[in-house]
Amino acid sequence: MAALNFCCCSPLPNLTTATTSLSHHQNSHSLTASPPLASCSPPQGTQFRSNLSSICDSFSKVSVLALVSASLVFASNPALAFKGGGPYGAEVTRGQDLTGKDFSGKTLIKQDFKTSILRQANFKGAKLLGASFFDADLTGADLSGADLRGADFSLANVTKVNLSNANLEGALTTGNTSFKGSIITGADFTDVPLRDDQRELLCKVADGTNPVTGNETRETLLCK
Repeated sequence: MAALNFCCCSPLPNLTTATTSLSHHQNSHSLTASPPLASCSPPQGTQFRSNLSSICDSFSKVSVLALVSASLVFASNPALAFKGGGPYGAEVTRGQDLTGKDFSGKTLIKQDFKTSILRQANFKGAKLLGASFFDADLTGADLSGADLRGADFSLANVTKVNLSNANLEGALTTGNTSFKGSIITGADFTDVPLRDDQRELLCKVADGTNPVTGNETRETLLCK
């Protein structure tokens, strides 16, 4: 929102004209100045500056009020302050309760699900490359067959999630990310930085081969 501050308040000049006449008298030369004309500073000039100043003040006040009003609207409704990001229309997916929401088969590249509640949400076969699930609750969600390359699961709760045949190459799992009780048959964990306790937990149930990459789940987890 741009504020219009139009103030062209340049001073008006005072006009004073002096007329000088040169009189040539016999046997003498004298320079005689005629009386100066009255000042040409009209009262309209002062009135114009006063009116223009009032207009400038009015524009400034209106602009400030508009900005304050917009701030109050965004503060009262955070959903208007930011969108979810990614191609999922205008719907906000960040910091929302999306329990049981159906995203199956959708293209959600770089979609922002930060801090959202996604319990039992359906992401089966969805394209979620680079999507952010930072600090999100994915308990019981279905991510089977999903493309999760480069997705961010930092601090996320990924317990009891169906990750069968999902591709998690290069996904982030820093912090307290937990995969406890998740199904990982055929999942690809290539280059996923797992904590030792999580790697050990997943290796106990790892089996199968990812149908897209052809990599065995146990090998991608570097299981011993």
